[in-house]
Amino acid sequence: MTSLHIGIAGAGLAGRTLAWRLLRAGCRVTLFDARPRAALDTASMTAAAMLSPLAELAVSDDAVFALGQRSMVLWPRWIAELAEGGGAPVYFRQKGTLVVAHAPDQSSLEHFTRLLQHKLPDACRAQVHTLDAAALAAQEPALAGRFGGGLFLDSEGQLANDQWMAALAIEIDRLGGQWHEGQAVERLEEGRIVCADATHAVDVAVDARGVGSKGQWPAVRGVRGEVLRVECPGVTLQRPVRLMHPRYALYVAPRPDHQFVVGATELESEDNGPVTLRSTLELGSALYSLHPAFGEARVLRLSAALRPALDDHRPAVVLRGGVWHINGLYRHGYLCAPAVVDELAHKLLGTESKEAT
Repeated sequence: MTSLHIGIAGAGLAGRTLAWRLLRAGCRVTLFDARPRAALDTASMTAAAMLSPLAELAVSDDAVFALGQRSMVLWPRWIAELAEGGGAPVYFRQKGTLVVAHAPDQSSLEHFTRLLQHKLPDACRAQVHTLDAAALAAQEPALAGRFGGGLFLDSEGQLANDQWMAALAIEIDRLGGQWHEGQAVERLEEGRIVCADATHAVDVAVDARGVGSKGQWPAVRGVRGEVLRVECPGVTLQRPVRLMHPRYALYVAPRPDHQFVVGATELESEDNGPVTLRSTLELGSALYSLHPAFGEARVLRLSAALRPALDDHRPAVVLRGGVWHINGLYRHGYLCAPAVVDELAHKLLGTESKEAT
């Protein structure tokens, strides 16, 4: 065990998960965040939390794929460890992903398939299955008769990000972590976290503020993402579905109680205002095209947030000016977070990470 006092600026996915891992290791941890812990207008809460290393490989690189594969091993372990504290369970499924396209958009699905086959390591090729209409219907009965076929990406998964974030907050409190909610951080220095009204001495300072870190890391930029959350008792999906389209790839992630998180938009913009009418129409019409019963879905929430990205679109853990930075999770936040957090936790603790196998 260690008595290190670690201050973390940013209580989003990376900061909150890191705080929990360090508290479990015996550190003292203080969290600072400009928002209250239950805020919904954050990148961590504006996400479908699909765990899709194979599907994302088509639009990312080998480094992100490797982090995703490692995280797929860590996620069930960490969810089980979080449950040890007696908190509420976190919805987690690992039943694969379906990729489909309507007949006019088959070329988009074919292009996606070629990219995946070109980039996928030989050892993972057995996880990709081409389905005809009957096999697709067997995998996902709700889509029977609606598509001529598709791809099944085995072993991919998803989790409920809102449940994960809420459970972390409860466990951090139980383990004695300190929170400074509604406390914006002006800057981080070696051994210090500087807020408007006070400077806090720590042994190690960590910047996990995402786009909020731009002042100290100008290379960070925000990429706007928008999601729609609906409730639709008329549809049951067993796993996430990606719908290929020439302009965007819609994803639909099922959640408990017939709720669904729907997204597609990714805009090179740092506008963090409300969801646009255009995005609302595109998300809604694409969802309706997946299954007409979605026409009666109840809209629970429309949300937008800025995902932090670096030029190479890879997550980064770096020591800059005596301050540790964890940033650049981009669209791969939940896919890569465990591997990236685990790397930084072991650096801070001076221990070696066991390779996930």
